[in-house]
Amino acid sequence: MTTPKPKTVAIIGAGAAGLMAAEVLSSRGVPVQVYEQMPTAGRKILMAGKTGLNISHDEPLPTFITRYTPTDPLAEFVRQFSAADIRAWMNGLGIDSYVGSSGRIFPVQMKASGLLRAWLHRLEQQGTEFYYRHRCLGVVDNELSLAVLDKHGDMTEQFSQKFAAIILACGGGSYRRLGCDGAWQAWFGVDEITPLYASNVGVVRTWSPFMQSIFGQALKRVTATVGQECVHGDIVISHYGMESGLIYKLNRSMKDALDYHGKICLYLDLLPAKSIDDITQALNRNKKQSLNTSLKKIGLDAVKIALLRECTDKTDWSDFCKMADFIKKLPIEFDGFRPIDEAISTGGGVKFSAVNDKLQSKSNPYLFIAGEMLDWDAPTGGYLLTACLAMGRAVGGHVWQFVQGGR
Repeated sequence: MTTPKPKTVAIIGAGAAGLMAAEVLSSRGVPVQVYEQMPTAGRKILMAGKTGLNISHDEPLPTFITRYTPTDPLAEFVRQFSAADIRAWMNGLGIDSYVGSSGRIFPVQMKASGLLRAWLHRLEQQGTEFYYRHRCLGVVDNELSLAVLDKHGDMTEQFSQKFAAIILACGGGSYRRLGCDGAWQAWFGVDEITPLYASNVGVVRTWSPFMQSIFGQALKRVTATVGQECVHGDIVISHYGMESGLIYKLNRSMKDALDYHGKICLYLDLLPAKSIDDITQALNRNKKQSLNTSLKKIGLDAVKIALLRECTDKTDWSDFCKMADFIKKLPIEFDGFRPIDEAISTGGGVKFSAVNDKLQSKSNPYLFIAGEMLDWDAPTGGYLLTACLAMGRAVGGHVWQFVQGGR
């Protein structure tokens, strides 16, 4: 064991929350050491940027903060570092941004690599030290147990080090290959943790062989309802069930339904722009034609027709009133969610009741926690990254006060 490093802060995890905390602290002259078990920083940020880095959303702040579950603990962090602040911060890194037609905010270059390079350069210029291939094994008071990893991920040596404060920003439990393995759960008491669960992930249903021809295709412009939640958009039919941003938005209601009923029932309106009376009349006018022809004439495409046939009984196909009902409210049952490692994010984690309003552990005053490790959830659309950046910024400020003696 080496001697304590005066005023030095350790950050475990080089993701969005950890890097933002490092920026705040190093900009104020605090020595920062970032430990990351992967060979490079920001791997999940880079993954998110493969199809365009959706870093935040331009919707009004009062609406924005309702996207989080629970809302209250996240609201203040996001108010203090909102979408407008994130755009200004990006601009300071030399990264221009724009608001897409959906309200989502992206860097003009779309990819995450340019932003990450500029960010890491700034951190290094401010004196932040990075230690890659270093795995945290645990924390007791202000002492970290660490292991050095070789290129295969095997431990080559272990050591311990004391710090003025420690920030855990280890991420959730999805995308294990990117370093988010959830191993940190073992460092907390059972009463401090809500078990991790998959979020922003597809739902599972066993289709009949009839559906194979439409796997990978989309249900366009549908309205989906689970419980009291209703969302409009597109859904992709997968070999395992369904997925898309629309499905992700309904994940919370789906989880509640699964916990309460043991199954998920999704209701689909396949033609939201048409009334049930219009659909019934149109089907009756075309009753001498085949069912497929009648359904096409009222506006259903091949994907919607296939799903309608899959989820209804053949004996109902000649009953136009029933078919109109199904077109407007088609029930589809699902068995659960895809595995946590396929999820974009995870809910669960360290309970907010285990930390104070400074994100400081109530059981260990030297320990601060930020990002996806905490027990919150949000859909995709820029909300996840915004919250991680906002919490990282907040916890950096609180740790700065702590190391100055303002506990």
